[in-house]
Amino acid sequence: MPTPLVAIVGRPNVGKSTLFNRLTEGRDAIVSDVPGTTRDRLMGDVEWMGRHMVVVDTGGLEPRPQDPLRHQVKAQVEAGVAEADLIVLLLDVVDGLTAADEEIAGWLRRSEKPLVVAVNKVDNHRRDVAALEFHALGLGDPMPVSAYHNLGVFDLMERVVSLLPEDDSEVEAVRDDAMKLAIIGRTNVGKSMLDNAILGQDRSIVSETPGTTRDALDTRFVYRGSPVVLIDTAGLRRPGRIERGIEYYSVLRAMRAVQRSDIALLVLDATELGTAQDAHISGHAWDGYKGLIVVINKWDLVPETEGTERELAVQVVRERLHFMPYVPICFTSALTRLGVSELMDLASSVYQERHVRVPPRSLHHAMLDALADHMPPSRKGRRPRFSAVRQVAVNPPTFVFAVRNPQLVHFSYERYLENRFRAAFGYTHTHLRLVFRERI
Repeated sequence: MPTPLVAIVGRPNVGKSTLFNRLTEGRDAIVSDVPGTTRDRLMGDVEWMGRHMVVVDTGGLEPRPQDPLRHQVKAQVEAGVAEADLIVLLLDVVDGLTAADEEIAGWLRRSEKPLVVAVNKVDNHRRDVAALEFHALGLGDPMPVSAYHNLGVFDLMERVVSLLPEDDSEVEAVRDDAMKLAIIGRTNVGKSMLDNAILGQDRSIVSETPGTTRDALDTRFVYRGSPVVLIDTAGLRRPGRIERGIEYYSVLRAMRAVQRSDIALLVLDATELGTAQDAHISGHAWDGYKGLIVVINKWDLVPETEGTERELAVQVVRERLHFMPYVPICFTSALTRLGVSELMDLASSVYQERHVRVPPRSLHHAMLDALADHMPPSRKGRRPRFSAVRQVAVNPPTFVFAVRNPQLVHFSYERYLENRFRAAFGYTHTHLRLVFRERI
């Protein structure tokens, strides 16, 4: 299940950025008394009461903007509301209930999204009483808060969490055993054409114009008797080149598509291999412990005169993705369907590999062998001591180690253990998740 998205919406200068900073425990949003300071949206990861969510700080919304810039801000807010799973309507107790508040509330009511009304700047008894005026909106009980003084924020977030979609990821995993493939990559590398080649039909719009795909498109089909969900996503650009408006949320949808996938197919252009942006995109799959396959597309454009072109291409990709040496590489041409069957067979193999469970006895012996060959390095005279290991999950394969002083386990030793387990148990092409705790 993708991480829920919570959008903070309201008129200019009601304290949206202050609330955003309070929830994210940072100062990413610029806070100013000047209305309209926030124009683009800021996103921040928030964990509250065990629930993970992405909170979005939107620009100040004016129902009837008078200049082009505020029209752009309004368009961005509308895109954010369309994408959000829940909306926090933030109001200002000092200004009282305004006509603009009523118009915004009416618009949000028509969106049919879960909605929480919060009245900001309530920091004394008189303002607490004044907040009752906002019952007139007919959107339920308004929550009095003071984002600046951190008053009422816990009660607000308690209501937000209660209205979020249920976290049914475990139930979904049992109910839906389809392999989920997310096609990711830079703009104009042939992702949608590869989607169509895999499906054997024109499912996605194919265009030479970069950024044609806006939404993450899901298509179910059966491959060699097994169910598959194919997710075609919008092309990802460098963060500094992401344009305002709809494209910003297209990128967000692409990132959420990676979150709910099992394997990401990173599509590269055979004529432009191993860019820094490709490494950046692959990092999203790495961070989520997803399976990854590098797909070198448009291979029909490369003349294989001496037969060494593939070796050179593999070398370039390996150097760029040096932190993922286990990732398989597949050569395709979506235009001619070259290598498409091989790609799907490889994806099925990686998917099966990610579901392998290792017997506990074999796990313990593998850990002892790894420790015997190379003890963990000491730090300031102290050394972590391993006593047990247990596999607690698959997809990704997750192993929990019982370690005294787990904070002393260096990332290089974690990589060493991962490589040993990968070699010992046939995890040839997938990322492993290793967790170190005092006890298991």
